[in-house]
Amino acid sequence: MAVDGENVELIDRKLSRTSIISDVGSMKIEAEDELSIEDKHSVQKWGFKVRDLYKLALKFYKEKEGKAVHLSYDDKLKLVAYTQQVVQGPFNPDKQPELGVLDVIGRDRRVAWQALGSMSQVDAQLAFVNRLQELCPLFDSFVEANKRDCEEKKRQLQNERERQIVEAERKALEEELLKQQQAEQARQEYQRRQIQDALNQQTFTQFKAYAEQQYPDNPDQQGVLIRQLQDQHYHQYMQQLLQRPLPNNNMPNHRTTTDLATADDNEKSQLLSNGTSADADESEDSQEYSPISPANMWTRKDIREFKDAIRREGGDSIIKVGHGETVTVRVPTHEDGTCLFWEFATDSYDLGFGVFFEWSKPESSQVSVHISESEDDDEEEDEEDDDEETLGDDLERGSGQDGTVGVGGGGGRSSVSRAPMSIVVPVYRRDCQEEVYAGSHTYPGAGVYLLKFDNSYSLWRSKTLYYRVYYTR
Repeated sequence: MAVDGENVELIDRKLSRTSIISDVGSMKIEAEDELSIEDKHSVQKWGFKVRDLYKLALKFYKEKEGKAVHLSYDDKLKLVAYTQQVVQGPFNPDKQPELGVLDVIGRDRRVAWQALGSMSQVDAQLAFVNRLQELCPLFDSFVEANKRDCEEKKRQLQNERERQIVEAERKALEEELLKQQQAEQARQEYQRRQIQDALNQQTFTQFKAYAEQQYPDNPDQQGVLIRQLQDQHYHQYMQQLLQRPLPNNNMPNHRTTTDLATADDNEKSQLLSNGTSADADESEDSQEYSPISPANMWTRKDIREFKDAIRREGGDSIIKVGHGETVTVRVPTHEDGTCLFWEFATDSYDLGFGVFFEWSKPESSQVSVHISESEDDDEEEDEEDDDEETLGDDLERGSGQDGTVGVGGGGGRSSVSRAPMSIVVPVYRRDCQEEVYAGSHTYPGAGVYLLKFDNSYSLWRSKTLYYRVYYTR
């Protein structure tokens, strides 16, 4: 039967209307599901179940017909019949509308559909696929390309799932670490408040007395100054605590905040309980000496006013510390005092500063100044190192384990006897050319304070020192 080109086009449009096209990217090979015999054979041969393979065949026909696929009228009728069998099942004339007298294509299509008889939906789908494969060999390559594409998408999906699992685990670990850090920060903040409260209780009387001297008629300004001194004292104390060498280690070891939170728990507990921090375990022979409490250190910005006041006071409060020299100001404890205060500044350059306490009975209450060359300091350091390595019990050798070392009295060294000495403030270089450095220390007992102004590290520059020392009750 001859059919013109218009009728062929009508068949193509009918085939497109009865086709159900789905996105190939959404197809998945569901190996976990229970497959029918037809699906198993289809998966084994093509890599797809019958339903997905049929959708691929419809997609291929729609895209390639007229381009890579050229079918005859009879072949198109058969393919349309297969699609009708898949969508509506076997032909039932009672359910079909009557055709017009001139609808030749409709009658041909129904004849082809009726010829399929009771063919099942799966068989109709397979018949469509097989017929298309016979008519166009390129269909095999099309299915293989889609198979590889599906496998690649499945692989990417699996990789994405694995990545999400790893990412979820990483986020969970980060959250756990963040919680631990927050807990540790909260613990350190709690300890910091405890330490600062203990230090404030210890120094409040001293700072209040100093603030009353600076601002006699201004309680508000006194309170501001006291808070500033307390904050500076806390930071200075923590700095000295972090720089203190660890036990059983002769080399310097700067501790981190974490080390401080663990290794110094005993020191913190002792500070919170009695307001003091022991430098080391006291030996039986040095128990007669009271433990040295930490000094209070702070700074002030009124350096110009301080220097002008020192110049007006006159006396020996202005000293020129030569290059390579160390000036030691010996301040005996006073019977009417309980606490020593000091203040100092320089003109243009920094200066080393430290405080020591000599456990010797003061012969007078006069303050004296002693100057020593760097060579003398080097020899004293060598002798102190030898004394630290010696673990004897002779107090004249400075063997106490509470931070005391043996030194000579006065400005020189004595070969006969040395009074034991405790370190109150280690010698560090201070930027005293920029601000006034001040501090205080409660008397640990009767003895002599040694305020050391160290310029031994400077080979060329001399420093002009302005200082003031006094005691309070």
